[in-house]
Amino acid sequence: MCQRVMWFLGQLALGLICWTQVQAAELTVSAAASLTNAFTEIGKEYEKARPGDRVLFNFGASGSLLQQIVRGAPVDVFASADLETMDRAQKQNVVVQGTRVNFAANKLVVIVPGSSNAQLDSLADLGDAAIRRIAVGIPESVPVGRYTKGVLEAAKLWEPLQPKMIFTQNVRQSLDYVARGETDAGFVYATDARIAQERVRVALEVPTADPILYPIAAVKGNGQERQARDFVQFVQSERARQILEKYGFGPP
Repeated sequence: MCQRVMWFLGQLALGLICWTQVQAAELTVSAAASLTNAFTEIGKEYEKARPGDRVLFNFGASGSLLQQIVRGAPVDVFASADLETMDRAQKQNVVVQGTRVNFAANKLVVIVPGSSNAQLDSLADLGDAAIRRIAVGIPESVPVGRYTKGVLEAAKLWEPLQPKMIFTQNVRQSLDYVARGETDAGFVYATDARIAQERVRVALEVPTADPILYPIAAVKGNGQERQARDFVQFVQSERARQILEKYGFGPP
């Protein structure tokens, strides 16, 4: 009798272990570099709400992240810093239909090192001799670079300012260049300037032709679409919105 009871308990324990392994998930989320701080905190809250689940993040330029997904990187969720990159993701059929949603908004700003005395009243002042180097994201792969090129072209300043431009791989690299004084100015998002306000100063807020919106969607083909949908839903929750607001993101 005792042997039967022990066998039964052993089978029950094994079943519970297997059930837990089935239920638990390890999600990989590729997200725009500007989301690093907010999403890291959101990921921790998501894990608290779903014990056993883990969220792994891959932060970078939205265009580069999409290229990785298209080439087969095992990604479950994609969040970009612009609508255009997510549009491309949909056209290339790598995201789950019906899961795309805009969840946050941002603003484009020009920053200078915190110790700088530069006074910029307009974009044209970037042409002053005191501004020798300007950090700009690569427009082809970095959304903040695309927004920057758009506003500078509209102001007829893109070509005149090109000799001063130091192109960066993502918005956080632009932020670091300015914070370390390696460039005299740089184009970043307001949220990036906010997390480094002890090292940089916002010199200009730059209106963009189109609003800066952040979309998110579940990625196809990795066998975790249900869990990916759960994370997308969590990013829209009240708790996630509070975290996004804490880091300066506005509602979409």
